[in-house]
Amino acid sequence: MPRWSLRQDRAESSRLAWAVMLSLAVHLAVLGTYTAGRRFHWWDALRWPAWLQPAKKLAEMLRKKPDAPPPQPHEAPLLFVEVTPEQAVAAPPKEAKFYSNKNAVAANPEANRDADMPKITGTQKQVIKTETAPREKYVPLQPSPPPAPKAAQAQEEAKPKPAQPPGDLAMAKPEPTLRKDEGSEAQARPRTLEEARARQQQKNPVLGEKMNMDGGVTRHRQFASLDTKETPFGDYDAELVEAISQRWYSLLDQRDYASDGRGKVVVQFTLNYDGRVTDVSMEENSVGEVLGYICQKAVQDPSPFKPWPREMRRLQGDTRHIQFTFYYN
Repeated sequence: MPRWSLRQDRAESSRLAWAVMLSLAVHLAVLGTYTAGRRFHWWDALRWPAWLQPAKKLAEMLRKKPDAPPPQPHEAPLLFVEVTPEQAVAAPPKEAKFYSNKNAVAANPEANRDADMPKITGTQKQVIKTETAPREKYVPLQPSPPPAPKAAQAQEEAKPKPAQPPGDLAMAKPEPTLRKDEGSEAQARPRTLEEARARQQQKNPVLGEKMNMDGGVTRHRQFASLDTKETPFGDYDAELVEAISQRWYSLLDQRDYASDGRGKVVVQFTLNYDGRVTDVSMEENSVGEVLGYICQKAVQDPSPFKPWPREMRRLQGDTRHIQFTFYYN
């Protein structure tokens, strides 16, 4: 029986060694030629066959790194400012740092200075507000008194009218006294909820005190105003700010707040296209846990708000990241 062994003969080992050395020499020669051709630009003068052109282009695309997109200019977020009908103008300003549901241009009653911002004579410097909207003190609801008993009134029985004789037409007898013309209503009742909210917005501006701004512009108007541009979601944000402000003041009045804390609270939240408020977080709080919780409730209690208009959703997507700053003075 022959014996099998893994030990190779000397001739076979010699042939295997020569094969390995030859393979290494060929690879080194090809690599050296390719490297030298790239260094001395030998391959640039060669004309590639037509059937190798797609492969060459693909290789160049793989070697070339994609260009980084140009940096987008960072646009500072605009701040919402309430614009009254007296401040509104038709044409928007060229450069505006604020937005609203109406256009406005920088102006002040005293046009004696040329600066970037108008001169506003108020009492606070935290909130951008051009007019003071006072608020009434919160009064808790009281049970209504029982209605007073009405005096019995004698009513005369109406006499039956004689039946009209049968015929083709029956002539109606005119009333002995003419009806009094009550006239038309001073203002028709709102037919939709949006119309009612719009009227409420005109009657009840966002509460707060006018700010104090040391500036001045050359444009003269009776009411001070800022460079503000109208946006498709200005009306929606005006209602949003008004609802949260009203709820905040209501919660403070219920607690009998009397300036027992000074500072600010920054609340961030996500407003969804269907009016829901999610991801409410308190980013900054320098007034304590209780007053900070009131700010969060002021955002959460009025929700859900009404769904976004179609144009607003087209421009903003499905969500908006909003930040509210509450100041305690």
